[in-house]
Amino acid sequence: MKSPDANISTGPDSPEKASGVLYVVATPIGNLSDLSPRAVSVLKGADAILCEDTRTSRKLLTRWDIPADSLHPYHEHNEKELAPRLTDRIAAGARLAMISDAGTPGLSDPGFRIVRECRRRGLPVIPIPGPNAAVASLCASGLPTDAFFFAGFLPPKKAARQRFFEAYRNFPHTVCLYESCHRIEKCLADIVSTLGPDRTVAVCKELTKLHEKWLVGKSGEVLEKLQSLSRKGEFVVLIASADYDL
Repeated sequence: MKSPDANISTGPDSPEKASGVLYVVATPIGNLSDLSPRAVSVLKGADAILCEDTRTSRKLLTRWDIPADSLHPYHEHNEKELAPRLTDRIAAGARLAMISDAGTPGLSDPGFRIVRECRRRGLPVIPIPGPNAAVASLCASGLPTDAFFFAGFLPPKKAARQRFFEAYRNFPHTVCLYESCHRIEKCLADIVSTLGPDRTVAVCKELTKLHEKWLVGKSGEVLEKLQSLSRKGEFVVLIASADYDL
């Protein structure tokens, strides 16, 4: 007679389940202590770790005593070529872990192509959840979180940004987007000119890092405050629906 626990799985990343798999591993978006124990275990046990920039990822691996000799560059310039070959390795039994420079791979970062190839071929893809700038900023913003639209990075051209804001002028839920330090002021100015100075927004700079900064309020006021700050770093911008007032 089987014991009551005989049919309980030991988990998708246990040693007997770990061959021939792609792990999508979330890494810290700033604070290196945010890497989960499960992520550390998976990275230590991987046959290869795919990363955007080996220099950036090496710092993280060194912090957690993870061997860095298995790092392999996988980024927007080579992923189209490498995805089929890496998927062949997984099909042959390799355990590959994919990370990005910060956050969750595949979200405004490389990763989609190899995940799609694995799914097409029926190979296992296992997410190792962790830090994500969009979700973290939403939860701490004070803007509605019951439903939202993640837009990633907007086009760099002013006219294209304005068309986007106009298209989502009456969107009933929070809009979340990423912006670079080079365009954040222009982005906020376009929000003000397109959606008006009274639209509620939240802007987060350097989330989880030493100089994390939040600006929350009416877009016109937030733009004015932003102009007095250093714009070095990475930004998340959240835009509330037209009828929301903080």
